[in-house]
This record gives sequence, C-alpha cells and structure tokens, in this order.
Amino acid sequence: MKNITLKSGNEQEFFRRGRVLARLADAGQPLPEERTVSFEDPADLLRLLTASRLDVFRSVKGEPGSITVISGRLGRDRSAVKRDVDQLAQVGLVTIETKTLPGHGQMKEIRASASSFRLEALVV
Repeated sequence: MKNITLKSGNEQEFFRRGRVLARLADAGQPLPEERTVSFEDPADLLRLLTASRLDVFRSVKGEPGSITVISGRLGRDRSAVKRDVDQLAQVGLVTIETKTLPGHGQMKEIRASASSFRLEALVV
C-alpha cells in the first residue's frame, strides 16, 4: 500500500467514500491503493498520533525491526514502545509479522504499512 489517510469525518462521508469505491468495483476499474481511516472526533485522531508514536512510525518506516530493536533505536522503554506499536497496528499504520529465526525460535517484526500517511482534520 502506498498511502494511508487519517482524517476526521462523519457517517455521511464514510458512506460517500464507500459508494465511490463500489462504483469503481462495479465498473471493473482498479481501486486506488489508498486506505482511509476516519475518526468522528478529531480529538481521537490527536490522541492516536502522539509525538512518540510518530517517532515509532518513522523508525519502522526507515528500517523494520522487533520491539526490542525499535525501543533501543529510540532510547525508550520496551513496554512503552509495545503499547505504541499496538495502537498504530490497530489503525493499520504498522503491521506485525511473526518471523522464524533459524535455531532461535520466532520474533515479531514491525513494518510500516505505507510509505506515507496524510492527516486531514476538519473542526466545526
């Protein structure tokens, strides 16, 4: 996926986007390689995107890694980074993949889901 848009929006906007995508699919046209995550309240969007979580996203965008590697890179506590990764994964900004390590079991690798994300907020 190339882009993710995080935005504030209402129910009508959500269904409008759904109708546009349905028309494209019905016409056999390709769907855009973009994902939109809507927040009804812009405050929820601001609670998600803290400075620490943006640092985590930038870190894994630059180079994927385990929670331990990322926390070392950022100089932060591992459990705090894990909480941030879980929140970013919940909205689809990062993915968590289990990788098998030769002779050493498994590790979870964190990757950015998109090359960038765009923020849109309309406060009324």
